[in-house]
Amino acid sequence: MLRFVVSVFFVLHGLVHLLYLGQSRRLFELQSGMTWPDGSWAFSKLLGDETTRLLAGILLILAAVGFVAAGVGVFAGQGWWRPLAIGSAVLSAVLYLLFWNGRLQGLDNQGGVGLLIDLAVLVLVLVFNWPHFDF
Repeated sequence: MLRFVVSVFFVLHGLVHLLYLGQSRRLFELQSGMTWPDGSWAFSKLLGDETTRLLAGILLILAAVGFVAAGVGVFAGQGWWRPLAIGSAVLSAVLYLLFWNGRLQGLDNQGGVGLLIDLAVLVLVLVFNWPHFDF
């Protein structure tokens, strides 16, 4: 049962990255007035908002694919799920930090919740070696 829950969690976390992809490419707004990743403290002044959105979209696809693949790996009983989940969580956390607008208001619209989830995944998997599956 735990294996199924962890698998579904990783797949759903990956799919949320695709929602942010839609937001970054301006296919839809996740919330009225949400402009993420425009105004990124790391990229917007250097690359402009359009290129920043493109870069965010590419990285979001990579993170989504990584998390979904990690979920499939857990479900299929494959040991390679662990490094894939770690890599995806690191990529996702760095992504949300770099594309953050630098302000403390509206952190939930800037990937703040996803960042907390990524940090929890890293702590659980790296520090506590949890969950541990016998495969």
